Amino acid sequence: MKDARSLDQGQQEAIRLRAVKAIAAGQSHNDVAKVAGVSLRAVGKWWKTYQDSGLAGLRRKSRRPKSADEGGKLKGWQCSSIVRTIMRKTPDQLSFPFMLWTREAVSDLIFDRFKIRLSKWTVGRLLNKWGMSPQKPVKRAYEQQSEDVRKWIDEEYPKIARRAATAKAEIHWGDEMGVRSDDQIGRTYGKRGRTPVVRVSGRRFSCQMISTVSNRGSLRFMIFDGKFNADVMIRFLRRLLRTVKRRIFLILDGHPVHKSKKVKSWIAEHRNRIELFTLPSYSPELNPDELLNQDVKTNAARKRRAANPKELKKNLLGYLRGRQKWPDLVKRYFHGKHVTYAA
Repeated sequence: MKDARSLDQGQQEAIRLRAVKAIAAGQSHNDVAKVAGVSLRAVGKWWKTYQDSGLAGLRRKSRRPKSADEGGKLKGWQCSSIVRTIMRKTPDQLSFPFMLWTREAVSDLIFDRFKIRLSKWTVGRLLNKWGMSPQKPVKRAYEQQSEDVRKWIDEEYPKIARRAATAKAEIHWGDEMGVRSDDQIGRTYGKRGRTPVVRVSGRRFSCQMISTVSNRGSLRFMIFDGKFNADVMIRFLRRLLRTVKRRIFLILDGHPVHKSKKVKSWIAEHRNRIELFTLPSYSPELNPDELLNQDVKTNAARKRRAANPKELKKNLLGYLRGRQKWPDLVKRYFHGKHVTYAA
């Protein structure tokens, strides 16, 4: 007889039914197993199922994987309601005691709204079915005004771009950041139960960096010690004018130094070479230079741990000079989701 496992479900069901009827008529398990071409263990399992559930337990069942909400636990409109809430609001806006949408948080939301309790594993399958995955969120300040952001993208920046084209000027995006020796290292693999050890300097030191990028692949930077102030800003601007021959439209955030009287006075004296523009408040995601900052912290500061301030500066200088030689890599900073408008 053909191996029963290769038969279709209808034939397998028929064999099971005939087998239990033969046993009920007095035949032994061994004889039934030989005639049916199955193992003695299978026959014993069928007989036990028959005793527990009758012939209905031996009927064929659907092999289709069960959906997360099978059984009518969540209806279609309820699923849509949950998805809309996750996409539009954070848990704390709904008075939940947490900030992120975890599986447990979504389970609580479903119970709060529909009085249906689902396990976190079921919720995980539902989220996957809805096209969602766990992701690192982008931080955004409560103070940010969405109308200002929309106006900047749709109206103000296009005006700047048109003016730059008319004046044959380069648009540069600038920002400052500090790099510290005790910045988060990141993650590394190791044996379970044995926390990996990475040797780093016990001393705490740092340096500062100011930079600009353009969508043409230009990168300018300056590394300095001490506090960022108007004198440092003007020193960088002088270097920027020496290395960029065309007129510059420089877009910055609202840092107090950028708006200081000293910087404004210097800009006024050089208005034929450079002009400053300010991004909307609390909107760092609109600045492509922020992506350079992330790149430097991840690949220049964290992957190569410095033992002293001199080595930290050396790491930053080497990495940034390498980036300057690859304009195409600099252009990629303008491929981020929130900065494509400036590409």
